[in-house]
Amino acid sequence: MDDATDRSDALGIDLAADRLTRTSADDIERAAEAALRPRSLDEFVGQHVVRDQLSLVLQAALGRGTPPDHVLLSGPPGLGKTTLAMIIAAELGTSLRVTSGPAIQHAGDLAAVLSSLDEGEVLFIDEIHRLARPAEELLYVAMEDFRVDVVVGKGAGASAIPLSLPRFTTVGATTRAGLLPAPLRDRFGFTAHLDFYSADELERVLLRSAGLLGTALDAEAASEIASRSRGTPRIANRLLRRVRDWAQVRGDGSLDLRAAQAALEVYEVDALGLDRLDRSVLEALCVRFGGGPVGLTTLAVTVGEEPETVETVAEPYLVREGLVGRTPRGRVATPAAWAHLGLVPPSAGGTLFA
Repeated sequence: MDDATDRSDALGIDLAADRLTRTSADDIERAAEAALRPRSLDEFVGQHVVRDQLSLVLQAALGRGTPPDHVLLSGPPGLGKTTLAMIIAAELGTSLRVTSGPAIQHAGDLAAVLSSLDEGEVLFIDEIHRLARPAEELLYVAMEDFRVDVVVGKGAGASAIPLSLPRFTTVGATTRAGLLPAPLRDRFGFTAHLDFYSADELERVLLRSAGLLGTALDAEAASEIASRSRGTPRIANRLLRRVRDWAQVRGDGSLDLRAAQAALEVYEVDALGLDRLDRSVLEALCVRFGGGPVGLTTLAVTVGEEPETVETVAEPYLVREGLVGRTPRGRVATPAAWAHLGLVPPSAGGTLFA
């Protein structure tokens, strides 16, 4: 959905890390997510086409007794790419080796990982689009020929010693498939794009997660949380945990519609899943600037944020929901934005609250 993680790493800042509707996850949240992850394709909710295709690939490989083709999973953060990588290893009955593109900055780092793999093992590379170029070139050969060339010596006297690798399966995950070089992308035998979830699918995710957390989630509450989760299971599970907190501390422990609405009001997540930053951008655009167009820097100064925060954290979802448009002259508010804020557009009588 956005490139907030990539941009924040490049800038050395953590963009809106406290947002309840962020799609990224820190180490603490990943630990909480681990207990809720499905363990098999049958348990995995949503992504029906990808799930069916992947099931065929894995069953065929198991029938032949060989590792499956390399798998590339793309799509916005929080939709289940890491979970699917774990499921692939589990379905194959093998172990999963996990690393990430930013962690591999030299060819030697990747060579060390590859040389330690066992026969049939699954290598999961998260954010594979961020691999350093020398490591990419080494991975080309490893994925296609199952070998790495170890360079011994320096200068004119250097020589390359080929080292055979056991057959393995690479599972790459990326939020920006367009940044993958063609030679690397072409070496994946199966590619899949994960789409945002429907409200019904998110309700199923929430009911399953509530059961694993040992709490009973009312169907109306599940529907309410799902409608505010931006089509993303990670956000849905995060909101579920906050609703559980509210029910435990301020309610009677029941995760019903009242608890869901009250908790999400406390955490400032509205009916469309917009949070404080999102609404601040919309209100500034509509009230301060009459719907625009307005430049990104001016808009960011108005809401008290950095331009990168507005552009990479708030704006992608607002554009996706049809609330904000991008034009050569700047950002503009759509009729849906005015309606969501309860405002009357200028053409209908001025920027006044209806």
